[in-house]
Amino acid sequence: MAPDERYDVVVVGGGAAGLSGALALARARRRVLMVDAGTPRNAPAGHVHNVLGHEGTPPADLLAAGRREAEGYGGEVVDGRVAALSGEEGDFGVDLTDGRTVRARRLLVATGLTDELPAVPGVAELWGRSVLHCPYCHGWEVRDRAVGVLGPGPQGPVLALLWRQWSDDVVLLTHTGPPPAPEQRELLAARGVRVVEGEVAALDVADGALSGVRLASGEVVARQALVVAPRFRANAELLLGLGVEPVDQVVHGAVRGTRVPADATGRTAPGVWVAGNAGDVTAQVMAAAAQGMAAATAINVDLVLADARAAAGRAAA
Repeated sequence: MAPDERYDVVVVGGGAAGLSGALALARARRRVLMVDAGTPRNAPAGHVHNVLGHEGTPPADLLAAGRREAEGYGGEVVDGRVAALSGEEGDFGVDLTDGRTVRARRLLVATGLTDELPAVPGVAELWGRSVLHCPYCHGWEVRDRAVGVLGPGPQGPVLALLWRQWSDDVVLLTHTGPPPAPEQRELLAARGVRVVEGEVAALDVADGALSGVRLASGEVVARQALVVAPRFRANAELLLGLGVEPVDQVVHGAVRGTRVPADATGRTAPGVWVAGNAGDVTAQVMAAAAQGMAAATAINVDLVLADARAAAGRAAA
């Protein structure tokens, strides 16, 4: 990759969405560059789940395989970070942090999201192992164990009832939020979910895993897994320079963070597409990859039409 080199598409981000888009575009015989910072959201997790044909594969192995596939069709992959995006449809500038700049006719931004975790000591350290958020990603792995749900706010009871599907030993910890409403408490009791009120002060750890949840009162609630509800913040800083701003993301009726607004194909601005968690915080690996594929096909059609119009213009001249 030389400075000021020109590509049909530059893909920013090398997770499932970015790799899927890069692979599809390379197979469409487009000149593609993918820039990957190497910080996938699911890095703390030991395995990916619900990925057809790759159930239980370590995240790094899945991404490495995707890289090989994209490169096998001529796609270029560079390890690095994008510092800024500029320009307009047909001629975008992509500045890398190492000082290089490349040009792109179209952009596919797959920068993912940041999980903003509750400020409870121990949560960040155990994130992705004993501290979890997605039952479809981790529910099977903690089935029949003692599960705590850190649930301040109205979503807490819903989360507790959801995780009750995987274990009959679920405790809802209200933490700094109000206690469940009477009708919520009735549903929780019917499913055998115990409610523990009081602020959570810290997590107790034994042999690198969660052993209990310590309340400010000093009481310890023995638990083997803790469910939290992060705030999902789209990694959208690069898009601000192109006039694209994130909007609130609503999940189950409550604002849970931000996302990049886009149409059904992922198009968020002229010449710019987004895929994966940057545009959809609920997308798991399979869904993110599907969005990358959808964006790639839309980008290729857009370029096909642009090339045809340019050829017609030359023919008429």
